[in-house]
Amino acid sequence: MKKILFYLLFISSIITTSAQTVIGKWKTIDDETGKAKSIVEIYEKSGKIYGKVWDILDLAHRNFNCIKCSDEDKNKPILGMIVIKGLTKEGNEYNSGKILDPKNGKLYKCYITLESKDKLKVRGYIGISLFGRTQYWYRVKS
Repeated sequence: MKKILFYLLFISSIITTSAQTVIGKWKTIDDETGKAKSIVEIYEKSGKIYGKVWDILDLAHRNFNCIKCSDEDKNKPILGMIVIKGLTKEGNEYNSGKILDPKNGKLYKCYITLESKDKLKVRGYIGISLFGRTQYWYRVKS
């Protein structure tokens, strides 16, 4: 009986762990003010992870364009903009991609990791990850 219970718990933990994914909608929190800013939808395309601004929570900023962005993002609406670009999974981390900060128009190296099934650690940095900042995003329940 103990063996059966052990195996059931083991299988349950495997199913729970494998069900955890970064795919979905996440509420972004400003690391300076602590206020919710937007909802970013993270999705997979051609084996890489991307994230686009699905909603802007501050109605005063809803119709803003990324005037400080460069290249293809210049002067485009922030709503609908792809801000996480081309992350690849390595172990429990997604990295080797970029994240765009629409506030200043800069692209940073990025990695993301699940802290729990509903909490995402997002780190943008220049050069090495020591020089950057971290935000925690929270899964939006459907």
